[in-house]
Amino acid sequence: MIGPGGSRGGSRWPALIAIGGVVGSVLANVASNLAGNVLSELAASVLGPVTMVLASGGVIGYVVYEVRRRRAGREVDPEPTEVLTTPAAGAPNLPYTAEFTGREEHVDALVGLLAREHAVAVLGRRAVGTSACAVQAANECREDFPDGQYYLDLRRRGRPRSARQVLTALARILGTAPPTSGRPDALAAAADALRGQLDGRKIVLVLDNVDRPDQVRPLLPPTARTCRLLLAGGPALVGLEGVVAHWIAEPGTSEAVELFATAGGAAPAARVRRADPRTDPAVREIVDLCGRQPRTVRALGYRTAQHGWRHSDVLDALRRAVQTPPHQRLAVSPAARLVTERDIAYRVLPRQARRLYRLMSLVPAPVDRPTIAALAGRHPDLVTALLDRLAAAAFVVGAPGDRYEIRPLLAGSARLHLRDADPVRARVAAQARLTRHLARRAERHAANLAVLGSPGDREWSLPLDDDPYGWFDLHQELLLAVVRVPAGAKETLPRRVRRWWFRLAVALCGWLAYAERLDEWEQVCRTVLATPTADDRPEIAGWAHNELGVLRRRRHDPQGAAAALTLAVNERGRRGNAQARMNLGLALLDLGQLDDAVEHLEMSRRHRSGADRAGHALTELGLGAAQLARGEPDTAHHHLVRAANTFRSVGDARGYAAALTNLVLVHAALGEHLDAAQAWRAALREYESVNDPTSRATALLNAGATLLNSTPGQARTAYELLAESRRLREESRPTAGLARTLLYLGDACAALGDQADARRHWADAAAVAEEVADAQGLAAADARLEDDASDRVT
Repeated sequence: MIGPGGSRGGSRWPALIAIGGVVGSVLANVASNLAGNVLSELAASVLGPVTMVLASGGVIGYVVYEVRRRRAGREVDPEPTEVLTTPAAGAPNLPYTAEFTGREEHVDALVGLLAREHAVAVLGRRAVGTSACAVQAANECREDFPDGQYYLDLRRRGRPRSARQVLTALARILGTAPPTSGRPDALAAAADALRGQLDGRKIVLVLDNVDRPDQVRPLLPPTARTCRLLLAGGPALVGLEGVVAHWIAEPGTSEAVELFATAGGAAPAARVRRADPRTDPAVREIVDLCGRQPRTVRALGYRTAQHGWRHSDVLDALRRAVQTPPHQRLAVSPAARLVTERDIAYRVLPRQARRLYRLMSLVPAPVDRPTIAALAGRHPDLVTALLDRLAAAAFVVGAPGDRYEIRPLLAGSARLHLRDADPVRARVAAQARLTRHLARRAERHAANLAVLGSPGDREWSLPLDDDPYGWFDLHQELLLAVVRVPAGAKETLPRRVRRWWFRLAVALCGWLAYAERLDEWEQVCRTVLATPTADDRPEIAGWAHNELGVLRRRRHDPQGAAAALTLAVNERGRRGNAQARMNLGLALLDLGQLDDAVEHLEMSRRHRSGADRAGHALTELGLGAAQLARGEPDTAHHHLVRAANTFRSVGDARGYAAALTNLVLVHAALGEHLDAAQAWRAALREYESVNDPTSRATALLNAGATLLNSTPGQARTAYELLAESRRLREESRPTAGLARTLLYLGDACAALGDQADARRHWADAAAVAEEVADAQGLAAADARLEDDASDRVT
């Protein structure tokens, strides 16, 4: 190793140069013998000196390389290890741990288990410290096993031993006959011989690095007397017959800091004065970014002390590697590379599993299998097998809805591996695949939102992937995290990602609007506006301003809505501003600017595509409301009937109910009281299947007001309708609709002969109208109060 930022194994160039020099000299001699005088002179005058120089340079370079390699080896060798093995065949060979720190509760638990159980397994993910805990526990109870303490590593040169190899090694240590073959009967005979040797003796046998159950299954169950069997391995050992399992996880933050400090104390003293790692807050964050993996923490603590690195500099390097957006280039620091090099659990994974683990660090929330397959660009069946491997090794954990995510503790380490192993183009390609997959699924589900109704009408019997509300609810954390680009990354979002990212934002806003999640809706729109794409393409900025205008209108801010929608109309071309003009017309209608509202609505109708039937219905609905406000009920009737018919044909129950609600007022203005009654009854029936409290309150208000004006004898029915409208409106902020509802409630009470309640409702209506700046409603309430006061005086 050259250093923490260098490459493994060293370079072979000195040896190659030396070999090339020798080969060149041989070729020169051959050429001089075979060729004539000219070639001989050329070989003697040119090739000879050149090859001598190359050979000499190669030898010198090789000597320099060997000196540097051995110096580097002397630097690395003192790095503390967890277990110091000193095998001695035929004699007790239990090693001691090197500078064992923390884990006292686990060691005490293991000592207690060994006192009463015949076989104990220390289980945990690779490199979490199972070996150190097992050896430490066996050492602490050495006196309880005076007949011998034996240790065997079940990995040889990094590969797991077979059951026959394990029994052969144990037979050599304990002096019994090894198995004659790998057949089950031969293995059973060798295991029985071992049990006979161990039975009745107080011996502890530690089998370390058990990777597979079949390696130790012939030894189970162990002798039922005084011998103890202690295994150290991974989750694959779960469920072994006759073995009591004890699980350990990564050390806590305080224990990891102690490991860091202890390893640093073993390093040669550096000239730079360092802060005490135990009291430096930066070290706590450093060990967390390392995943609190003991081997990594110890190596980083040793190297930090050896080179005199400041803890704040190490933390800053790790933070940059983790937090810098993956599509941005960043040189990997020596500290970050050291973390990835010492991650043994990661390096023993298959290549495809390592790649999937790295790519999953791009996903900031739990994600389902199809999305993981799209992210990795691999077949779903292969991804399923790799996920099972990662879950078994405790790299990923499951989440509701058959989703997976990297363990939070390992998220920083996974991002370090991603930056170290994958070039920028591979990271960007993975981001593009992820965003494209999410955008397509979100668009498909968003298109079904209007068909299935509002959030209160969810059909939970539908499969998850067919229910847009269920799908958005399940994946909302992931979708919002992908759309909310981290600070500083919006300006550098790769071009191949931007298109799909914007389409995902559009689909997500559609769901947020239906779900009434207004704050998050606004945040997504402002994120879109902050990207360079919004500056380069006015139609995208126009879309965002249009969404903000609709949002402000829904928040009963017509002034703010009109301002945002005016920007939307100005920034979008003629082909794309039909929706923005319609929304602007509705906002102007709210402000009472009827002529301007009608003008924009008419232009919206002209600019809309003929295939956009739902858009035409919305425009007709707006024109009907505007013409009704202008006192032109005949024209309003024409537009509203067309809107109602179109909404009904496209299956939009919400729009159909809104058109009927406005038709109630048109029929009342035309004196068609029977048609008005039919309209409001039909509207209320529609609202039974549509969970829209605000619109239903408007329908109830129109119905109650129409009954009072057309059929005074049904004042009680009108009062009940208006009371229900008030209940629905009082659940939200005060509006002009609430003021009108209270006004007509007072009229209903007056028709029923209850003047005290009538005055109270009129007074409340005046207060609400004044609060929301409804001059017309305030004037009507004041007029009723004055008339009532004069009547009482008379």
